[in-house]
Amino acid sequence: MSKIRVAVAMSGGVDSSTTAALLVERGFDVVGLMMRMWSEEGDGLLPNKCCSPEAVADARGVCQRLGIPFYLLNVEAEFKTRVVDFFTDGYVSGITPNPCLQCNQHVKFGTLLNKAHALDAEFLATGHYARVMKNERGEFELWKGVDPHKDQSYALHILSQEQLAHSMFPLGEFTKAQTRELAKNFGLRVASKEDSQDLCFIADGNYRNFIRRNRPAALAPGPILDAHGKQLGMHTGLPDYTIGQRKGLGIAAPEALYVTALDAARNAVVVGTADELGKRELIARSVNWIPPQPGGALPRRAQVKIRYRSPEHPATIRALDETRVQIEFDLPLRDITPGQAAVFYDGARCLGGGIIQ
Repeated sequence: MSKIRVAVAMSGGVDSSTTAALLVERGFDVVGLMMRMWSEEGDGLLPNKCCSPEAVADARGVCQRLGIPFYLLNVEAEFKTRVVDFFTDGYVSGITPNPCLQCNQHVKFGTLLNKAHALDAEFLATGHYARVMKNERGEFELWKGVDPHKDQSYALHILSQEQLAHSMFPLGEFTKAQTRELAKNFGLRVASKEDSQDLCFIADGNYRNFIRRNRPAALAPGPILDAHGKQLGMHTGLPDYTIGQRKGLGIAAPEALYVTALDAARNAVVVGTADELGKRELIARSVNWIPPQPGGALPRRAQVKIRYRSPEHPATIRALDETRVQIEFDLPLRDITPGQAAVFYDGARCLGGGIIQ
C-alpha cells in the first residue's frame, strides 16, 4: 500500500521545518514546497522575508536532511495581484486591510494547494498553530491550537470545507516551546531561528513607507474633521492613520482626541473623544461559516475577536443576508477597524468570520 503524500509549505523557519519532520516521522510521503513571492525592487531594499536567499537555503537544507524532495515555485504574479495590490488598494480606500487573510485564502490554500495536488499530494500541511477536526456529520471544523499564545485560527477562518478537507496543521497539538524542542531533537539547524513578525513583502517593515514608494498618490493631504464636519487641522495622507490613533494628530483640543474614521470619499480623517470612539455594533461582510450554518442558526451568542492579537469579546450575531451579519457586543469596543476580520468562537472552536465594513 502506497504512502499518503503530503506537501509541506516550507518557509525556512522552525514551524514549517518541524511540520515536515513530524510528517516524515509519522510515515507520510512528504514533499517540500516553497513559494517565491513578489518583492520590491530598488536600491537598499531587502527581498521578501518569506523567500529570501537565506530562507530558501534553510528550507532546502531541512529537506535534504529529511531526505525529501524540495521544490521552489514561482507565485510572484498571484501574490502581487492577490496580496500586495489588495493591501495598497485597501489603504487607498481608507480601510486597514489584512493581507495575511488574502494570502491564506488565495495563495497558500489556493495556488499552492493546487500545485500540491498536481504533484499527487492529497494534503497541504503548514506550520500554523490550529487544528482541523471532523464532526459526526462528516463536516470539517476549525479549532484553536492548544498554545493560546500562538493560536492562528483567526487567520484561517476564511478556509472553505474543500480547503480544510485537504489541510493538515500538525503543530496545533503543540506549544511553541515544544515545537522548538522537537526541532532540536530532529537535529534541525533552524531550531532556534527567530520568528518573523513583519509583513513579508515590506522590505523595511514600515507599511507607510511602502505605500509612499508604491502608491504615492494615496498620501494626499486632507482635512481632519470632528463628528460635525468642523475642520480641526490637516492630515498627511489617510494611510498614515489608523482607527484609535491618538498621537501624531497635530491638533490641540481640551480633551484627548482619537481617530474614529477614515473617510476616503472626502479624503478626511475624522476624530472624536474616547466616548465617540467606542462602538457596540459592527457589520461584517463576506462571512464564512465553518462548517456552513444551517438555516435558523442565527441569532446566536459567540465570542468575537476583531484583531488577531485582541482578546475575545462576548457578542450576539444576527444575520442581515446570506453574506453579512450584524454583531452587537455586550460592551463598547474602541478599536473596531474596517478591513480587519471579526472572527467568531464557541470556546476553542472557530465558527467562522467576516470582514468588518
